[in-house]
Amino acid sequence: MTINEKSIHTDFTNNMTYGEYLGLDQLLSSQHQLSGHHDEMLFIVIHQVSELWMKLIIHEMEAAIRLIQQDELQPAFKMLARVSKIQTQIIQAWDVLSTLTPAEYMEFREKLGQASGFQSYQYRQIEFLLGYKTAHILTIYQKDQQLHDILEKVYHAPSIYDAAIGALARAGFPINPDLIGRDYSVTYTVDPTVEAAWLLVYADVEKYWDLYQLAEKLIDIEDSLQQWRFRHMKTVERIIGFKMGTGGSSGVQYLKKVLDHRFFPELWDLRTKL
Repeated sequence: MTINEKSIHTDFTNNMTYGEYLGLDQLLSSQHQLSGHHDEMLFIVIHQVSELWMKLIIHEMEAAIRLIQQDELQPAFKMLARVSKIQTQIIQAWDVLSTLTPAEYMEFREKLGQASGFQSYQYRQIEFLLGYKTAHILTIYQKDQQLHDILEKVYHAPSIYDAAIGALARAGFPINPDLIGRDYSVTYTVDPTVEAAWLLVYADVEKYWDLYQLAEKLIDIEDSLQQWRFRHMKTVERIIGFKMGTGGSSGVQYLKKVLDHRFFPELWDLRTKL
């Protein structure tokens, strides 16, 4: 059977192509290997793809925060659901990277110098958007003032959990007033009024359906982030064992430690208290 698609465009002399729209010339020429080792391309591509996914996560989360602050929860849910789907892609990327063996990685690891995923500014931006604020992290980015300014702005801005707590207050729950307009550069810690509010939401799901959905969307995101952190830790352990990271961190030990941090503590605690 012959298929004749006469309408397919073939002349792009005066029209934009697929590659031009996506900037593929620049994108596909951005893999600069520093060694002659075959597997360095894998290492570069995996990290670049993850950074592209993180760019989309930031795009969706920033928009979701604005919508939650305006009590436009339904469109925010779509964005947060998309974030969760993106996270599955980033988690699965570790499966591809784990095909890199320790012997293969040692062939080019020294070429990285002090460059490390620890310095990923987009990952730090995601942490800030989720509410984990660490001042010393900002010093890593002093080399680039524009980048430092972007991160500092997010550092002082309300996180998505701050936005959710604001939604609880506007819904009539007696939230601690000190939490509204607080110093958002300080990492949030458990507050009994927030815990009490979420318990009421979960006790009457039908009445507080939108807030209940919001809480579960946040749990989805934190759950996936912790899965990503765990796969990161195990992949690093599989490839370099307990060596120090190229960025100067303790490597696996550092990655194990951050697994203990919780972004939305009351949403986890209430499961025991319901």
